[in-house]
Amino acid sequence: MTTDSDNGSRDRKGRFTKGNPGKPKGARSQTTLAIEKLLGDEATKLTRKAIKAALAGDSTALKLCMERIAPVRRGRVVTVENFPKVASAADVPGALSALLQAVARGDLTTDEADAIASLCSRYVTAVEAVEHEVRLKALEERIGK
Repeated sequence: MTTDSDNGSRDRKGRFTKGNPGKPKGARSQTTLAIEKLLGDEATKLTRKAIKAALAGDSTALKLCMERIAPVRRGRVVTVENFPKVASAADVPGALSALLQAVARGDLTTDEADAIASLCSRYVTAVEAVEHEVRLKALEERIGK
């Protein structure tokens, strides 16, 4: 069995222990550091050369430059026809019904509908938390705390 100092504060299964988030924010991998050291001052020259090649018609260089300028979006903006306004937890079943219908029509993928349904679920959780807090304060006032 290893100690915390041997394994970077990890438990027996290799997971970080509670309160240890792992790498500090902004930490870079050893590979990234090695590449930066290897390139040194040449990075700017290589970038300019790639841009010149792209402008000269090199399709691979053009693709490389465009991927850096305008990377591919991971998601897309979706519009759900007849999606109801969700103002309370009671509105969520209607919203989920609209998502199901949009998937059935082929307007949304199941992944897109799942992402929106997850937002609805988080909304319900937030509404419930606020409602619990209001009820708790009312109870505390009633018993004289």
